[in-house]
Amino acid sequence: MAFDGFVAGDDAVVCIGAGPAGLTAAYMLARAGRQVLVLEADPRHVGGISRTETYKGFGIDIGGHRFFSKSDEVEALWDEMLGEPFLVRPRKSRIYYRGKLFDYPLRAGDALAKLGLVEAARCVLSYMRVAAFPPRDVRSFEDWVTSRFGRRLFEIFFKTYTEKVWGMPCSEISADWAAQRIKGLSLFQAVWRALMPQRSGTPRGQVIKTLVNEFRYPRRGPGMLWEAVAARIAEAGGSVRLGHAVTGLSRDAATGLWTVEARGPDGAVQRVTCRDVISSMPMRELVRAIRPALPDAVREAAEALRYRDFLVVALILQDRQRFDDNWIYIHDPSVKVGRIQNFKSWSPEMVPDPALNCYGMEYFCFEGDGLWASSDAELVNRATAELVQLGLASREDIVDGAVIRQPKAYPVYDADYQRHTDTIRVALEDACPGLHLVGRNGMHKYNNQDHAMMTAMLTARNILAGRTVYDVWRVNQDAEYHEEASRDADAGGRLVPARI
Repeated sequence: MAFDGFVAGDDAVVCIGAGPAGLTAAYMLARAGRQVLVLEADPRHVGGISRTETYKGFGIDIGGHRFFSKSDEVEALWDEMLGEPFLVRPRKSRIYYRGKLFDYPLRAGDALAKLGLVEAARCVLSYMRVAAFPPRDVRSFEDWVTSRFGRRLFEIFFKTYTEKVWGMPCSEISADWAAQRIKGLSLFQAVWRALMPQRSGTPRGQVIKTLVNEFRYPRRGPGMLWEAVAARIAEAGGSVRLGHAVTGLSRDAATGLWTVEARGPDGAVQRVTCRDVISSMPMRELVRAIRPALPDAVREAAEALRYRDFLVVALILQDRQRFDDNWIYIHDPSVKVGRIQNFKSWSPEMVPDPALNCYGMEYFCFEGDGLWASSDAELVNRATAELVQLGLASREDIVDGAVIRQPKAYPVYDADYQRHTDTIRVALEDACPGLHLVGRNGMHKYNNQDHAMMTAMLTARNILAGRTVYDVWRVNQDAEYHEEASRDADAGGRLVPARI
């Protein structure tokens, strides 16, 4: 059975997934006059992890999305897509450690006052030691951060939170994750930034993302942008179908056309034929869906890829203005919550009643483990107790709560992920022409939405050109395109360690 109302031609494109990558690719292709069909498994939302959930009128940003990019092209595309001005919001994040909130990025005076003279001296001596005798063999996340901040600051400000996020020791997380997420930041730069604040008008490309002072934000959350993009795709003649999970992909070698199979909300299987397929679905599920099956080594590599899952407990409470950060990182091993978002600080329009606020208590887990399998009531009770234990709310102020689960939120960068993704890439390039991988889960790269968008933008250009002009694997974490990569870097322009 074909998709109702969508007539596919030889130049049609199917985009799997309606997150930032899938919708960006579809938008650019539809704008250029191509026939585009977007298939999204979620029955209610577009935007993927960048969607905005709602509960009783409260907006809930899944994971928190600051709109800032070093790419002027991405920034301009955001403006074009949304069609109305973004809010400009102050960037504020702090670290909760031993009952105190430390500014992040680090400020020398703030850290010194709150750590105390003895602990501050230990941090400085630890940093001086590693600066004088830098390690030669940097393979793990622990090695990478320690080599730039010193062991004591690693233990205070990085270890606990990172291990909550990934569910594994920092010594087992590969160094390239740190290099990607904390690129260009050192203790010296953080202290220098505290003494010499960023001036307005600093070129966007010279700003370290970790040190951004302000960011833009849609007034009703990131989902507002992606809902606008889906509407624009429809206006241009494309189609976005929610509740359609892709279950099969096969290519006719004689015609070069793909057949994409998806199961709709009513359980019926529908099929569409197209010239190109753009996939942002998790790489593991993509390999499972391809027919005939790929070689055993490829399927084994796909099954070995791991993902970290995530859930948000949104607590509605009386607004006592305990903190005004966008979020705070919880470096306290006595609680499981890893980060707490303050949705009113993202945008006042995320909270319908000015007397109330909504905090997003973020928990990192694996699908099926104890946290994930807990009932909503149990999770709301846990989040309430932990928020009170941290001294960030009184129990009598909390009036309601809701739970949102997000599977496959983070592709895991373990010791073997690069080898597995390389195996899959080579096989797909050889056996599946016309199949294009984009986005975070599609490429198994832990990136931000602007990076995901850039991979989609370049993929759309390749399809429109009818040939590979850009190697999308050379898009780096700053949504920039690398014409050349060094011999010591992978195709994404990042240093990749040997097995830990």
